[in-house]
Amino acid sequence: MEDRTNENINENSSKIEGRNAVIEAFRSGKTIDKLYILDGSKDGPMQTIRREAKKHDTIVNFVSKERLDQISETGKHQGVIAVAAAYDYSEIDDIFALAEKKGEAPFIFVLDGIEDPHNLGAIIRTANQAGAHGVIIPKRHAVGLTGTVARASAGALNYTPVVKVTNIAQTIKELKDRGVWFVCADMDGTVMYDLDLKGAIGMVIGNEGEGVSRLVKENCDFIASIPMKGDIDSLNASVAAGILAYEIVRQRLV
Repeated sequence: MEDRTNENINENSSKIEGRNAVIEAFRSGKTIDKLYILDGSKDGPMQTIRREAKKHDTIVNFVSKERLDQISETGKHQGVIAVAAAYDYSEIDDIFALAEKKGEAPFIFVLDGIEDPHNLGAIIRTANQAGAHGVIIPKRHAVGLTGTVARASAGALNYTPVVKVTNIAQTIKELKDRGVWFVCADMDGTVMYDLDLKGAIGMVIGNEGEGVSRLVKENCDFIASIPMKGDIDSLNASVAAGILAYEIVRQRLV
């Protein structure tokens, strides 16, 4: 999966630099979130790296030498830097298995493009405390499981499965076929207290600036608004996640 965008990289991510080191990281089974390759590089080792990236469905960003020099910590990147996940990702089935083990209807957090690692970590922490069985995040235009996310989660990553998917809207459709209903947080929705949020539920929280994307929103069954009495009309993503999650918790306890 190749992408010629020039994305930001979190400085607290685990970086693997150099051709042999990156190839060995792939072959050892290490989870690579993103790959930064010098644009135009097509020699043998680079072709091997690109094949490994394609095999593992890793996001590839083609960037300038100046950008690689900026990202590099060693100064010896040889035209390639991999960003490794601080924790391994889970599978969708792991979420359902955890719900079944606990004898509960699945409760899933779905995050549509959270870019701030502190927000993601805080939301994973909330998911764990609220009894959610897992968190789903997208591969693109979102932060992965960096060291900063792990620290912000305060250990919740050890207990809460996090799944990375290619397409959030498509994943929602597939989970609907497994009996999950979806509610997204949006200021134009129905007040959350007036919605029936019991049973197997997926809670969708959008990007910090733009909210839930149109296509994802269209695939949700409910749109929930959080009552606000102040002078501003938005909440931090992790705060919104906490408020809506605990309304779901309240209804599940009734």
